[in-house]
Amino acid sequence: MATIAKKTNLDMLNGPLGSKILRFAIPIALSSIFQQMFNLADIAVVGRFAGDKALAAVGANTFVINLLINLFVGISVGANVVVANSIGEHSYRSVTRSVHTSVMVSFFSGIILSFVGIFFARPILSLISTPSDILDDAVLYLQVYFVGMPFAMIYNFIAAILRGKGDTKRPLYVLMFAGAFNVALNLILVAGFGMGVSGVAIATVFANVISSVTLFYFLMHEEGPFKLQFWKLRVTPLFFGRIMRVGLPSGLRGVVFSFSNVCLQSAINSLGSLTVAASAAALNYEFVVYYWLSSFSQACITFVGQNYGAKNMERCRSTVRWSLLLGCCSTIVLSAPCCIFAYPLLSVFTSNSEIIEIASVRMYVVVGLLFINVFLDVFSGALSGMGKSLAPALTCMAGVCGIRILWVIFVFPKYHSFTSLMVVYPISWVLTIAVVAGIYIHTVRQQK
Repeated sequence: MATIAKKTNLDMLNGPLGSKILRFAIPIALSSIFQQMFNLADIAVVGRFAGDKALAAVGANTFVINLLINLFVGISVGANVVVANSIGEHSYRSVTRSVHTSVMVSFFSGIILSFVGIFFARPILSLISTPSDILDDAVLYLQVYFVGMPFAMIYNFIAAILRGKGDTKRPLYVLMFAGAFNVALNLILVAGFGMGVSGVAIATVFANVISSVTLFYFLMHEEGPFKLQFWKLRVTPLFFGRIMRVGLPSGLRGVVFSFSNVCLQSAINSLGSLTVAASAAALNYEFVVYYWLSSFSQACITFVGQNYGAKNMERCRSTVRWSLLLGCCSTIVLSAPCCIFAYPLLSVFTSNSEIIEIASVRMYVVVGLLFINVFLDVFSGALSGMGKSLAPALTCMAGVCGIRILWVIFVFPKYHSFTSLMVVYPISWVLTIAVVAGIYIHTVRQQK
């Protein structure tokens, strides 16, 4: 039993929680932030060297890509939880079977995504009214991009496996290297060879290959039950069911979130190009703060997952308390400068005073209050760690997403302003948190 604990990178079952949660969460937050920076670099390269139409073609795929991959990225959360539970149970056999099942699920997930992206790119992009003058380029980008989906899914699932055993640093280092390679190859293919959207997509595919192969190599050279062996690769029905039971609701929640965000973006678009530009500028800082707070939800999932497997409910509750405390305090520290220095920060993207004025509304109302969302993410993460992801997922879909969609339909036409759209964010968080917190308290009492 002690063997498995020794081979994990972070002992989540014993010792102080606060410092360990921080050590776990910070690399996850940095991974997401670096990924966002690399994505911005991709867009900057194609916009600078391939022109406005190429930029629009790449941008037109953002919604489609998020919608298609969110389901399977959510399923990778199930792999994280199942591995963490198995470690907490001190079951050598469960760990090794969950690892090999997760890798197989990642491969088949990537194949499915590749098939959909390659063969249904044009119908999907036509369905969302992609302008005809950029449709061909948008289709080409999506098809090439999804060639690399098996590798992208392998990276996501193996990163989830490593998180389940407490290793968040190696996925970060691999992502940093692959992202830097992606940017460099973008410049070579787009600026050097004039390949346009296909060059950006090819660079992304190669970056995904590098990141997935590297993590695959790491897993093959692990010790004990975490060691990946080709002859053990199979889908074990029991562990596949456990992965899907936790991961599928998380994935569906991500899909519905994407849809609700599209509805909000459509409403923002109706307010004119200045408002669209203002929202996009503030969104860059919002992403950074959200990725930070989301890392504490990821930490909560894994710590609760291991301790729930070990049947230590008191430590599970302590994990939630520490995640809330650290997540809220650090998010406030991070978002406060965004509000205090909103104007100079926004001037990085534009010198138009009207755009900055509009964007500051999003900074004050959404970014400034993002600490509220810590409660929603941590309570949901704790429930996922206990294998109870369906209830919080349904609550978030009905609460956060449902409220936002209804707001756009019924409230926004009466109060046709950017501020009225931004106000729905904290309202939807608070109402949904009340329900999810109730579910968490009820679940903990049941476990007693």
